[in-house]
Amino acid sequence: MAVAEHCYTTVCLDACMPKRTTLILDDDTYARLVTESVRRYGTAKAVSKVVNEELRGALSGQRRVMELAGSKKLAKISTKEFEASRKELAERFER
Repeated sequence: MAVAEHCYTTVCLDACMPKRTTLILDDDTYARLVTESVRRYGTAKAVSKVVNEELRGALSGQRRVMELAGSKKLAKISTKEFEASRKELAERFER
């Protein structure tokens, strides 16, 4: 039992500790991150914070999409109705 608690603590500490890494960014991506850092925090030195926030948001959004895709569907619609609706929506976007 003590071993399991120790392992849990180790895993939790490892998962919760900040990690240092190197990212190779395109110039335009880096410029956007610096601009966003200045906008949010008033300094260009908060780029890491902006990257973490954006990645966290993107990853949680992907997880939410997968949850929705696998969840029970609330609407009953035939394939024919769905295709007609999709076509109408596509036409609206083209206008």
